[in-house]
Amino acid sequence: MDHPAGTKVQLNRDHCLTLLREMIRIRRFEEKCAELYTVEKIRGFLHLYIGQEAVAVGVMQALGADDAVVATYREHGHALARGIPATRIMAEMFGKQEGCSGGRGGSMHLFDKANRFYGGNAIVAGGLPLAAGLALADQMQAKPGVSTCFFGEGAAAEGEFHETLNLAALWRLPVLFVCENNLYAMGTALGLSESETDLAAKAASYRIASEAVDGMNVVEVEAAARRAVDSIRRGDGPRFLECRTYRFRAHSMFDPQLYRDKSEIEIWMKRDPIVRFRDWALKAGEMHDADVTRIEADVAAEVAQAVEFAENGTWEPVDTLLHHVGAESRL
Repeated sequence: MDHPAGTKVQLNRDHCLTLLREMIRIRRFEEKCAELYTVEKIRGFLHLYIGQEAVAVGVMQALGADDAVVATYREHGHALARGIPATRIMAEMFGKQEGCSGGRGGSMHLFDKANRFYGGNAIVAGGLPLAAGLALADQMQAKPGVSTCFFGEGAAAEGEFHETLNLAALWRLPVLFVCENNLYAMGTALGLSESETDLAAKAASYRIASEAVDGMNVVEVEAAARRAVDSIRRGDGPRFLECRTYRFRAHSMFDPQLYRDKSEIEIWMKRDPIVRFRDWALKAGEMHDADVTRIEADVAAEVAQAVEFAENGTWEPVDTLLHHVGAESRL
């Protein structure tokens, strides 16, 4: 698979298997969520990550346990790649107490303090100032962490985007901004809402070193993320990655997708990050058909276990529903 010169990605057999396994885990988990949504096991809003798996998986390879992650409402893939168990994520989707947010967050508000995963965020661009705050806290306490913030290209139209990039650059905060540019902010094409569609150039205008990468290529994403994180750890200030990707499914389960042609989707699906990487790894001899079969079987078992765990979970008692909702609430 083509990747930039100078990459630190070691494409040995074990790492290839890890990359493929993590992308397949996200894809199969999301497919099961869509199925469960249609039978009303999962309620409310549901935004699927299918097609964008290479971004979450690639970036997470560059992060350590002490780094913080902030995501969007399309965050199931980020949560899985970060190490939150599929059982706890699925239980949260079901609204059960055993979920990672106690059943109170649902699809858009996954949270896990142990993994420094500070939530999905239902507000477009809302995660950017949170990531800057986490980075500032680490900086003030002389901690080595890098705060990573995932967001869609629609965030570039929001004030928080510009305010946060400005402060991050001024204060040289240890934060990695990862823009997942899937071309559509809900149903609005990027070219219809932004006069400058080169989002890496927007970030560079704040004197933040920026790079645009193929978000359908997990190796290229990982290589770019490692370069960015290494630079941040050296004290070079924030970095910005624009990962040019595409969501194969609708914006949400309620979206009829009338704003894009089926032919466009079909063209992008030919660049499926999972198929692309799998075929390369097989051809390169880094894995074999039996490896792929085993990964699929293992992932199927993991997803089935997650569903069973969620089904057997418990609803929060009515008499505790008012806890944690205000300053006077019982802790």
